[in-house]
Amino acid sequence: MHTLQEKILKLSEKENLAGMSLREIGKHINETSPQKIKHHILQLEKNGLIQMDRLAKIMVKTRPGVSTSKSSLFAVPILGTANCGPAAAYAEQEAQGYLRVSGKLLSKKKGIFAIKASGHSMNKANINGVAVDDGDYVLVDPTCTTIKNGDYVLSIIDGMANIKRYFRDTANQRVILMSESSASFSPIFIHRDDMDNYLVNGKVIQVIKKPKTAWSKIKKFVYKDSPNYQ
Repeated sequence: MHTLQEKILKLSEKENLAGMSLREIGKHINETSPQKIKHHILQLEKNGLIQMDRLAKIMVKTRPGVSTSKSSLFAVPILGTANCGPAAAYAEQEAQGYLRVSGKLLSKKKGIFAIKASGHSMNKANINGVAVDDGDYVLVDPTCTTIKNGDYVLSIIDGMANIKRYFRDTANQRVILMSESSASFSPIFIHRDDMDNYLVNGKVIQVIKKPKTAWSKIKKFVYKDSPNYQ
C-alpha cells in the first residue's frame, strides 16, 4: 500500500473524511497536492477499504469480505461482467465496485468475488435451486482448487469471461463448457493442447438475483397514491 494511503487510512480512524475537503485532509497528513489525495482516496474506495457518501458526509471503513464493526454487511468486490453466451466480455482484475450483502445471505464469506452476468444462456441453470438471468450477480469462489464434472464455473478464454457448466471429456482429450438455456447455445470445446489459453477462474457458488420483480412491487407500493402513477 502507498504510504499516503496508509496515512489516509490512519486518519480515517479519527476523522470523518467524507466531511473534509481534500486540502483539509492534506494538512493532516502533510501533503499539499489535492490531486494526490483524491487519487489515493479513490484507490482506497476501489479496493474496498473505505466507502464514502460525500452528499450525506458519511464514511464507513471496511475490507472486502469482512463486515464492518458497526454493520453485519459484507463488502463483496465486483470484478466485472461475464457472458452467459459467447465469451465476449473481458474479465476485470480490479474491483469495479462492491456488493453490500448481509452475512446471513451468503453461503461463504471469505475470499469470494462477484461477477455480473450478461446474457441468457444460463437461465435454466440450477445453482442451489437458482438460475442465472441477465443482470444477476454470481458469487465465485476462486479458492476452490478441485473442479468436478457438472460444476458451474467462471472461465477465462483468451482473456474473455463466461459462465458455463464444466465437463471434462477425458476420452476425447477435451473440456466442454455447456450452456443451460431455454434457447439453443452451442457448447464450447477446448482441446487439451489449448489449455494454456483457458483458465477456470473459480467455482460459481451462489446467485444474487437482480431486484427487478421486487423493485416493481416497491414502486407500486410507494407511488400508488401519486396522481401520475400508471
